[in-house]
Amino acid sequence: MSSDLLAGLAPWRRPVLASGWLAGVLALAPAIYMLEVYGRVVNSRSATTLWMLSLLVVGAFVVMELLEWLRSRLLQHAAASLDDALAPRLFRIALQAAPMQQPGSDGQALQDWRIVRRFIHSPAAHGLLDTPVSLLFLLAVFWISPWLGVFAMAGALLQVGLATATERATGPVMRKANAEAAASGRRADETVRNAEVLASMGMAGRMEALWIERQAQALALQAQASERAGTSSALARWGQNIVGSGLLGLGCWLLLADDLWGGPAMMIVASILGGRVLAPLLQVLIQWTQVTAARQAWQRLQQLLSLYPETPVGLPLPAPKGELSVESLVAGVPGPRPGPPILKGISFRLARGESLAVIGPSAAGKSTLARMLVGLWPAQQGAVRLDGFDLFAWDREEVGRHIGYLPQDVQLLPGTIADNICRFEGADPAAVEQAARRVGLHEAIAALPQGYETSIDDASRLLSGGERQRLGLAAALYGQPALVVLDEPNSSLDAAGEQALQQAMAEMKASGTTFVVITHRTQLLDTADKLLLLVDGQAKAFGPRQQVLAALAGGKPAGGSGA
Repeated sequence: MSSDLLAGLAPWRRPVLASGWLAGVLALAPAIYMLEVYGRVVNSRSATTLWMLSLLVVGAFVVMELLEWLRSRLLQHAAASLDDALAPRLFRIALQAAPMQQPGSDGQALQDWRIVRRFIHSPAAHGLLDTPVSLLFLLAVFWISPWLGVFAMAGALLQVGLATATERATGPVMRKANAEAAASGRRADETVRNAEVLASMGMAGRMEALWIERQAQALALQAQASERAGTSSALARWGQNIVGSGLLGLGCWLLLADDLWGGPAMMIVASILGGRVLAPLLQVLIQWTQVTAARQAWQRLQQLLSLYPETPVGLPLPAPKGELSVESLVAGVPGPRPGPPILKGISFRLARGESLAVIGPSAAGKSTLARMLVGLWPAQQGAVRLDGFDLFAWDREEVGRHIGYLPQDVQLLPGTIADNICRFEGADPAAVEQAARRVGLHEAIAALPQGYETSIDDASRLLSGGERQRLGLAAALYGQPALVVLDEPNSSLDAAGEQALQQAMAEMKASGTTFVVITHRTQLLDTADKLLLLVDGQAKAFGPRQQVLAALAGGKPAGGSGA
């Protein structure tokens, strides 16, 4: 099992087990009380003894319930404590895995943890914790009569067999049901995100039918698993009733044969104790779908945490100046099954304050290069270095504040406009306004009802596509990043927006910011010091802009993949 998961629960193990065992011992009080009443009180006809025994058993009940309450509270605190330690790490893993399309990138880990956390203090968990205590009751039944003990143990083994059969019957179905439910949820999210396109092109009905089909498959599998688990629960309850009544009948037969120690009272005592033996197993079987879901979620979390072990925090590196070097870079889409390389031996260097324009046909590897230059994907061979340090190995929180990145698909985060521009670091009004002015967006923001404090939900309805792209640009240019990588930054910009971007790049280059701009449009080429032509993942031309453009105009290669 994952040491990370178990280590978080270790401090709570002893108090939880101790409270459970003490409560289990006190659960013998009704049987002892009955034994004493039938024996001592009936024979002595002492009302004082009856009152004292009654007070003792009531006290035992009070203490037992307090211990049960204490154990429940301890389990809740254990879940909360583990959540404090584990949830942030799982969130970081999800963010780390998403760009590389690794396991855990779809939010399943956070859902798995919610399942496990709920299970830790669920009735099913209480039943599992009480199962070892039931051995104490089984020993007490054996002490009364070996025959009664064997009968009770046979009932317990029957329950264990039912649990095993239920696991085999429901486990695979539950895994399929969970996978279908996750796929249905993803389809619903993707459909809602593209609602405008679907509505405008009359696709909403077809997408609804596909979602309903997927949802129906998930519900059918869940119903199948619940039906099988329900059958096992019904058999378990039937078995408990049979064992309880059977112990009473067998005890009576032993009494008639003068082979029952303790007299008639032991018939009822043995029946009560036998029911306590089977009660935890019955509780687990009734909640079996929850047990199965928690076990599968636990296993997935184990595998995920082993893939992403905690790494020690290294010494902080100095703030980068912006010297970028790409060394024999070979890279492709990462993941459990990496595809063929997209970039094939790319090499170039940029000094601090230089700018590079990357051009080339579609599917040439330009967006892949952008992801590599900001450290999102690992290199299959070679390296991307910023000031001589491997960018992918650099702590993301540390280096990220010195990098600006604008992907093709601009996604704004829930919060205010100011939050999105300042990257949620705590808005500096002057710096936020400066970034907005750099991209020519200040006047549009100032015209909004709440200005920079307008929420993104409201702004999305008021800002055009070009203004949304400018907002993403403002976040990329916020502060004075050492390196800025822009993937098609002018795809939705008008002439005024392009002019503002060119002016901002010129100002920031003068202050030492290094730029890499991927573009299909020629307007931004005038701001570039160097030009890189990518074709089929290879550098067909690289060098000073004018030299490369002249070579391309003459039909000759320029520079290759050198620096």
